[in-house]
Amino acid sequence: MNNCVITNNYSDISELLPHKAPMILIDKLVDVDELSVHCQVKIDDSGLFFNKQMSAVPAWVGIEFMAQTVAAWSGYHANTQGETPPIGFLLGSRRYNAECSEFTLGSVLDIYAEQLMENEGMAAFACRIECNEQVLARSQLNVFVPSPEKLKSMLGEKPEKEQQ
Repeated sequence: MNNCVITNNYSDISELLPHKAPMILIDKLVDVDELSVHCQVKIDDSGLFFNKQMSAVPAWVGIEFMAQTVAAWSGYHANTQGETPPIGFLLGSRRYNAECSEFTLGSVLDIYAEQLMENEGMAAFACRIECNEQVLARSQLNVFVPSPEKLKSMLGEKPEKEQQ
């Protein structure tokens, strides 16, 4: 398998995700627009889920690559509004189908996500992972980004009005 070419870089990916190392699994934002996003990750032996015996990352980690790509989309749009990347929740995936059992060392994966619908913080994204324009995995992710007030409530914090 030939490696894909890494192209553009919009921003340091850590500025777009609510994650901290070592949980940041994707490398960069390649392209983004109102409803879609393209990120990349190069599989290397320093990755959190890299399996040295397989010399690869198991394909099931693709769900998290997809989820972080969606988070990068959300973080980018928050960043353009002068806001910090919001905390979101992966509610589930539908029909995760991997055409391979692993992502091999040295491969550059292109991860794409397109928003299918959104309603009051709930959204669905069609996602796929490719290398050399060959689809390696597909899924639909269902996500939730709560409002700041709802997040405080979920975390058991009192609303600002009650704190005074």
